[in-house]
Amino acid sequence: MAKKAVTLLIFLVLVAAAEAHHPQADEPTTHVHGGGRRKDDAAAPTHLHFYFHDTVSGKSPTAVRVVDPPSSSSPMSMFGMVNVMDDPLTEGPEQDSGPVGRAQGLYMGSDQAKVGFFQAMNLVFTSGDFNGSTLALLGRNCPLDAVRELPVVGGTGAFRFARGYAQLRTHWLDFRTGDATVEYDVYVMH
Repeated sequence: MAKKAVTLLIFLVLVAAAEAHHPQADEPTTHVHGGGRRKDDAAAPTHLHFYFHDTVSGKSPTAVRVVDPPSSSSPMSMFGMVNVMDDPLTEGPEQDSGPVGRAQGLYMGSDQAKVGFFQAMNLVFTSGDFNGSTLALLGRNCPLDAVRELPVVGGTGAFRFARGYAQLRTHWLDFRTGDATVEYDVYVMH
């Protein structure tokens, strides 16, 4: 009986020690402009902050429409429209601020009632600590909502086995042309 009690006590001490070692999910993370994991906590997510520039107008668009919405769809929803993008990512909201990488993929109108896109893209990092690495994002983006979330579903290089989410906030939108600058806050475990 005493042997079972000692074994149980050792087990409980090990479980308590393991729990004390892992941080709580709601602990704050360090904001690192352009990337970086907290040095004091390997389990904390990496926080990436940058701006996405989607230009559909002008002589050098970074996103092009490859399928127009059918004439039967609501003009307010863009249902059925498909755009392919190779959009620049920058450190600041200005297009000429420091380059971070490119957003390459597509977005398509997938909501018949309002502007809602299915978005699939790779964030290809071309500078900084994560140069050469990518993150894959896939999900619903309603650009007229104040804040949107896209899940991070994978990555390459420094982001192998990545998981997390991106919060998107429209920084600037030209309703006439459709051009937009979107602020991204990406939280990723890798």
